[in-house]
Amino acid sequence: MTNEPPKAPPLYPKSHLLAASGIAALLSLALLVFPSSEVEAKKTTLNLELETPAELLKQEQESAPAVAATEEAEPSPFAQIDNGAEDTQDTAKAEPLPAPVAAEPAKVAAEPAKKEPAHREVTVARGDTLSTLLQKAGLPAATVQEVLSSSKQAKQFSQLKHGQVLEIEVAENGQLASLHSKVSDLETIRLTRNAKGFAFNREVSKPVMRSAYVHGVIKSSLSLSAQRAGLSHAQTMDMTKIFGYDIDFAQDIRQGDEFDVIYEQKVLNGKVVGTGSILSARFTNRGKSYTAVRYTNKQGNSSYYTADGNSMRKAFIRTPVDFARISSRFSMGRKHPILNKIRAHKGVDYAAPRGTPIKAAGDGKVLLAGRRGGYGNTVIIQHGNTYQTLYGHMQGFAKGVKTGGTVKQGQVIGYIGTTGLSTGPHLHYEFQVNGVHVDPLGQKLPMADPIAKNERQRFLQQSQPLMARMEQEKATMLASSKR
Repeated sequence: MTNEPPKAPPLYPKSHLLAASGIAALLSLALLVFPSSEVEAKKTTLNLELETPAELLKQEQESAPAVAATEEAEPSPFAQIDNGAEDTQDTAKAEPLPAPVAAEPAKVAAEPAKKEPAHREVTVARGDTLSTLLQKAGLPAATVQEVLSSSKQAKQFSQLKHGQVLEIEVAENGQLASLHSKVSDLETIRLTRNAKGFAFNREVSKPVMRSAYVHGVIKSSLSLSAQRAGLSHAQTMDMTKIFGYDIDFAQDIRQGDEFDVIYEQKVLNGKVVGTGSILSARFTNRGKSYTAVRYTNKQGNSSYYTADGNSMRKAFIRTPVDFARISSRFSMGRKHPILNKIRAHKGVDYAAPRGTPIKAAGDGKVLLAGRRGGYGNTVIIQHGNTYQTLYGHMQGFAKGVKTGGTVKQGQVIGYIGTTGLSTGPHLHYEFQVNGVHVDPLGQKLPMADPIAKNERQRFLQQSQPLMARMEQEKATMLASSKR
């Protein structure tokens, strides 16, 4: 018998100890590989659901933005792992995941965008030149010469009006790419740089033509009444030319006189952008009505005729100055204002502002365009063998008017002045018939030829509808005013 203590029986069976050791090893491995409880739970879930590799990849793609956000907030748990050669090789063999969606915009932003020409607009102010306008747009001073020397048409860009808008395109290199400006509602001019320099282009829009009607009653003056009715200054002047053979607009106009006008309107995109010719008109002066219709014959010549086909045009216009005031009439016993003695006044004086245009009363040959005694600067015109007219006290002569030349009826021959024996700016106008002075206000003027017989039917087909419309428009207007 020995004194050794008895051996204690084992507390656990050997199989239990082996199992416990295995579990401890597994737990240690799990803690090393999956330190985050969130990742471990996720991994456990994936393993329990037994997804296929394709499904796992799909879920990985869907969760990529969330993972990227988590990694941005805290360091990756794998950051401390040493990436040796073996790990690098394994990573290279793995299939890369699709790039995160958030990374794509950064890639696009990294590519430089192609710059479009900079668009600039400058409005022409008083005193502006093409040079100052281009300078406002930031273009170099040499650009002006480059533009103006590119073509003759390009010089129109140096004739811009106050309030006109100039649109400028500046290239990326700071040079002019194009210029363009709206000259009117119908016309635009454009200059564009190309390989050879600049190309000029004119763009003209074609408007739709329609007719319009206006009616007016004179209260103080023809010009104001016409403006209130809706006629432009140019249209008012056209009307005075049409009726100028029968009506002296300097002395015959009275309060209560009326006019009706049908004229052409130019319309573009529903907007009135201009006016054309007067198609028909009627002027009632002192209770007597004069009617005119525009007619273009088969040869393409246009003129105005009465409703029954007689020409409105006569050999002479009644008044050589528009809207002037008669300051002295034809008289054989008038006292001269400067010489202070009785001296025949063999003409009519028309007072008007200095520089007012003076028109030739009829077609003819210029016998004199120069100085003549007390008349000062004078023009004398011979009209055929019978008639002669004289225009005195002119400030100056119109361009092209000279002794020995010819003039047309209505052509501007000079301008109101005070040369010679004159107390103020006016025109002294004389009219001779076979060498004898007559009163130009009382002289019966010869008529021009009427509508040719072979065109009379064609003329009536155009004039009658215009006359009918004028009557209808006036009746409708009067009916509306009485309501």
